[in-house]
Amino acid sequence: MATRPDRGQVQFDVIVLGGGINGSAIARDAAMRGLTVLLVEKDDISSATSAWNSRLIHGGIRYLEYYEMDLVRESLREREWLLHAAPHLVKPLPFMMPFLKGAKRPPVMLRAGHVLYDVLSFDKSLPHHRLYKKSKALAKAGIDPARLKGAALFYDAQVDFAERLSVENMLSAREHGAQVLIHTTANRLVIEGNRVAGVEYTDQISGWTTTARAKVTVNATGPWADELLEGLPGHAQSLIGGTKGTHIVVDPFPGAPQGCAVYFEAKSDGRPVFLIPWRGRYLIGCTDIRYHGDADAARGDDSEIGYLVSEVNLLIPAAQLTRESIRFTYCGVRPLAFDPDDNPARITRHHIVKDHAPDVEGLITIVGGKLTTFRSLGQDAVDKVVKKLGVRKRRSPTRRESLPGGRNSDYAAFAESFKSSIDFGDRVATRLLSIYGVRAPEVLALARQDRELARVFDEHNGALAAEVVYAIRTEGARTLTDVIMRRTMLGLDPDLPIESVDAAANIMARHEGWGRGRAAKEVEAYAEYASRFRLTDVSRKSKAGSAD
Repeated sequence: MATRPDRGQVQFDVIVLGGGINGSAIARDAAMRGLTVLLVEKDDISSATSAWNSRLIHGGIRYLEYYEMDLVRESLREREWLLHAAPHLVKPLPFMMPFLKGAKRPPVMLRAGHVLYDVLSFDKSLPHHRLYKKSKALAKAGIDPARLKGAALFYDAQVDFAERLSVENMLSAREHGAQVLIHTTANRLVIEGNRVAGVEYTDQISGWTTTARAKVTVNATGPWADELLEGLPGHAQSLIGGTKGTHIVVDPFPGAPQGCAVYFEAKSDGRPVFLIPWRGRYLIGCTDIRYHGDADAARGDDSEIGYLVSEVNLLIPAAQLTRESIRFTYCGVRPLAFDPDDNPARITRHHIVKDHAPDVEGLITIVGGKLTTFRSLGQDAVDKVVKKLGVRKRRSPTRRESLPGGRNSDYAAFAESFKSSIDFGDRVATRLLSIYGVRAPEVLALARQDRELARVFDEHNGALAAEVVYAIRTEGARTLTDVIMRRTMLGLDPDLPIESVDAAANIMARHEGWGRGRAAKEVEAYAEYASRFRLTDVSRKSKAGSAD
């Protein structure tokens, strides 16, 4: 991935600031419509809010309580698109919603909600909801029988590796001509009169600073949107009223749900809580707390963690979870629209595409949005960009094209053929498919060119050395943390050994020309990053950089 625009290309139709799911989707849509695009991201693709979510692609059944029918319909439509556009990443997931005695929402209300959910998803490929008697619900999960009345089973979808959705949007944008700069700080907007004419930025690795110009600049920086707008005319009130969402991950426990997720009402405050099977463990979340601090510094605090542990134990008495049960936690800040309402749950999850004209021309800011609706958000944003550019209206083609890893009309047949044709074993094949989809053969092609790249460098996950090189050369990674966290996805394994991190650094050193000193520093930087999210313990002394 280039670290700066080509010298002959410093004028763009649109500059997109922010490489999360929304920014990458906007860049993809704009590039696919033939616009010249520059995407600038201060860290890595999907390195913030877009990674630290519940990893669900869902219609948002709880939004029905706030009468946001259009948002639910939009989300359900986009969920269906994603099941076909990214079948390697997005999978159907059954949810059980228990009807509990003393709950804030009575069974009749929940049943009506499920019927409406089915009506709004009239074009879905997933099954309709069905009701369970108490005995059948207890067979699915060890819910406290004294509280349980019955349950409903309904379907949404899950994306184990949410980060990869942003990566694939970025890859598609690049395929269509977009330039993408990561680890690049937008220092300031370039203002000429009352117009934003571009952005000055600095490459964090090389230290190189330059300016790129654009007819329209899109601020898709999420929780940092107001920070970028500070001092601009007309920006007197915050656009973002962020809320913090904390999740915990635990190993399987007594009474844990089998074959489904559980979506239940917290006993203490009536908030919805998810208990989701995820990669052989359980993901529990999430909180929804007003947050006014530095989004980079957001962490799940003891009260939030205690709340999630307590609510699962109240629902499933046999669980007996403690703080020691937690394998890791993570936390993100939702860039929701500013709203003085005291109840964060009431803040709309609709996205807003704000044009700053007439106070400031040439600038658009994205507010809100949710993971599921990134494609429609990108379409709405680029519709406004096209209008501002004054070019003949070009309709978005994004709904007609799958993401790069899903470009096969019969993905199931492709996956079976791939598994039967490779000589690396079923575990490696399954892993490659779950991350790269139909692009998995490209990784194998690298492995077959070099015997060293064909070896498994992380036995626990079955990761090939070729994946590290592919992450850099094809998927734009620039640091070891990029490779581990958002390309190979190894960083989501709390048991990832330091030897595997060292091995990845040494592969980068040998094949990408890193010196020993840089390899060791990259391992240290990864360890610091991982400790922030309590992901894994990589504090033991690294041996990175020891290779010849």
